[in-house]
Amino acid sequence: MDSILNFLSNIPWWGWILFFLALVAIRDIFFQKAHTISHNFPIVGHLRYMLEKFGPEMRQYFVANNREELPFNRIERGWIYASAKKENNYEGFGTDRDIYAHHHIFINNAMMPFKLPENHPNKIDKTFLPCAKVMGEFNKRRRPFRPASIINVSAMSFGSLSAKAVESLNKGVKIADAYHNTGEGGLSPYHSYGGDVVFHFGTGYFGVRSEDGGFSMEKMIKLVEDNPFIRAIEVKLSQGAKPGKGGVLPGAKITKQIAEIRGVEVGKDVLSPPNHKAFSNVPEMVDFIENIAEATGLPVGIKAAIGKLEQWEELADIMKKTGKGPDFITVDGGEGGTGAAPPSFADHVSLPWVYGFSDLYKMFKDKGLSEQIVFIGSGKLGFPAKAAMAFAMGADCINVAREAMMSIGCIQAQVCHTNTCPSGVATQNKWLQNGIDPTLKSQRLAQYFKTFKKELIEITHASGYEHPCQFKMSDVEINVDDHNLSKELNKAYMYEKTEVPFIGIQTLKDCLYLGGNKTTT
Repeated sequence: MDSILNFLSNIPWWGWILFFLALVAIRDIFFQKAHTISHNFPIVGHLRYMLEKFGPEMRQYFVANNREELPFNRIERGWIYASAKKENNYEGFGTDRDIYAHHHIFINNAMMPFKLPENHPNKIDKTFLPCAKVMGEFNKRRRPFRPASIINVSAMSFGSLSAKAVESLNKGVKIADAYHNTGEGGLSPYHSYGGDVVFHFGTGYFGVRSEDGGFSMEKMIKLVEDNPFIRAIEVKLSQGAKPGKGGVLPGAKITKQIAEIRGVEVGKDVLSPPNHKAFSNVPEMVDFIENIAEATGLPVGIKAAIGKLEQWEELADIMKKTGKGPDFITVDGGEGGTGAAPPSFADHVSLPWVYGFSDLYKMFKDKGLSEQIVFIGSGKLGFPAKAAMAFAMGADCINVAREAMMSIGCIQAQVCHTNTCPSGVATQNKWLQNGIDPTLKSQRLAQYFKTFKKELIEITHASGYEHPCQFKMSDVEINVDDHNLSKELNKAYMYEKTEVPFIGIQTLKDCLYLGGNKTTT
């Protein structure tokens, strides 16, 4: 035994490396059949898999240029990070964007910008920018709701996001006076830090789920009564990442707490079916919406990615005939979002936001319904110029998901579905979550929202308006080729936006803070 130990102790370090490599080579050639490259090129073949694994990170930091990456390029991410940290988000020496590229946005500025009168709310608060419309006002809901911010947090559930991420978002929207959409994972304790909440549910009915997996009106009523900070309810028909497919929350992300909130089993994949149990056609959906609104008193809306318009036209006809239906419609872009999906869905199913929204808005406008609905845009609109375009097309509010995630630390690692998010935002791994300080991150979410609103207000004033709701289709142009062929939005999408009734931001402020208390009228 001593001689063996002496022999082993005398082997140099490089000898152990050669021995290890020999074992790897033997394994590659004789014992593994899964990888042809490793079999044919033992040891060296492993480099290929390593480079493939780290390829996205290498391209992101060393190869891709500032405007090249998707879904968000380096300049976009940098603007969000700097805005969230209240750092310098300017760029010098002119833009490095290809302003002649297809679909580049041009906002037509006025010869003389809008001049703020004395004592204007935006002289006191440069970030004050409430929604010009009221959810539930037309249908006379008992508790109508005017969002105090035109930018808000989109549907992202506790489960897909970590507890500390959800806590950071909720504390942040409270500071920014925005609202926080729960996503379809139910209302968690982390949604209860003082921010306004829009309760969102899908085909799994998590949080308002009956024993048979259907919808429970009793649970919905109790949820609203117990949580007065719930200001509106959103029914998800589909989402941009995978419309018509349903959803999956991997079992690895389902902790005991998530299971209790959702009413599911620990460690088992949760499948949300493509279809609702509570309704199977458009008339039944309208009745479902009205029943919830009557039972809770809250505005009720729907969220969907847009494709075929036949059933949407049926909905519009019912609304026109009966005066009933959703108080708001959230249009999600087919670009996909925080939800993981097969590439065939994320890349090809449903329309991008600009196409889907323009088709839907035009149809509702032609039927005389655009004034009574609050339209919410959701699909990479978390940048002031894109938001200005959205408002010119008819949007009344903007919901942001990935942009909000980036403001609290997301680095676009694109591993949201693996439970290995390195920033701790989209994982249930306790160690990775510990990197998030909700007190700090909530301030960054709030600062991003404030910077966004400030710059959107400045763009609005540069165009000669007081509020983004006043933007017209003709105020924004997009490239279709050179300037001789560029088109104003009304010519590109073949409709005119309905004028939003607007007196002034002071009036909106008076409505929101009547007597010092926040109100809904």
